Amino acid sequence: MRTRRSFGDISFTTLNYAFFALFTFLCVFPFYYLFINTISSNDLSARGLITWYPREIHFENYMQILKLKGLSQAAFVSVARTVIGTAATVLCSAFLGFLFTKKKMWARSFWYRFLVITMYFNAGIIPWYVVMMKLHMTNNFLAYILPMIVSPFYIILVKTFVESIPEVLQESAEMDGAGTMTIFWKIILPLIKPIAATIAIFAAVTQWNSFIDTVFLMTDQTYYTLQFVLYKYLNESNSLAAIIRSGGGTANIDLSKMQTATSVRTTVSMIVVIPIMLVYPFFQRYFVKGIMIGAVKG
Repeated sequence: MRTRRSFGDISFTTLNYAFFALFTFLCVFPFYYLFINTISSNDLSARGLITWYPREIHFENYMQILKLKGLSQAAFVSVARTVIGTAATVLCSAFLGFLFTKKKMWARSFWYRFLVITMYFNAGIIPWYVVMMKLHMTNNFLAYILPMIVSPFYIILVKTFVESIPEVLQESAEMDGAGTMTIFWKIILPLIKPIAATIAIFAAVTQWNSFIDTVFLMTDQTYYTLQFVLYKYLNESNSLAAIIRSGGGTANIDLSKMQTATSVRTTVSMIVVIPIMLVYPFFQRYFVKGIMIGAVKG
């Protein structure tokens, strides 16, 4: 039987769809705006004439930016720190979160409270830099990995998620002679895929976007990340555009493809954003389930 909907229900549904459609548009439009400016005439883009749709489409901007010196090495460093750092963070957070659910863990209450306290107190940049320097983390790739391995927020998410798993699974494994590591690898880890994927998204985005640690700790260009290199290019967009233009000669200049500060800024921004946007859809199906179960007990 079809139920007759009241005017109030129809109005609420219409407003609801309208609100979320507007919200979606506000979220998507900045990325769309950047993209159409990167593939449109650079002359029109610099004058602010590209707003809703691309004009005089070309892909010269991406070809020119990708030719910049040091970009491939920086991209390799960023990909390496994102992949290795994310994997290390997920594994360590999962294992520590699992350990905090074990009643036989030595001084469990003390260590858990100690972990939570670190979420509210921060020593600041200078003590952090001094510690990193004393640990010989300057011009060291491990500086990108080790400080982010242990995150209290991720560990709490995993702990709460593991507590929602029936304890009889672990008890039956222990009766069969399984140890802590066996239970973690063969029982717990496969069951916590949703929360692990959620943590992977958070960690990957953090690793990919981070460049402050490069600013403070890295003086060797070998360890420069893509974000740091593009950040430098972004600040030097005017001079960089002039260098690119001079590199192509001055004869028969096509104004639609001539590099400008605006074209450099928009293209650099898109190069930074596109990779992480391509990764997100693969983890999306785990995201909502993981964050809800990991954040609410019961």
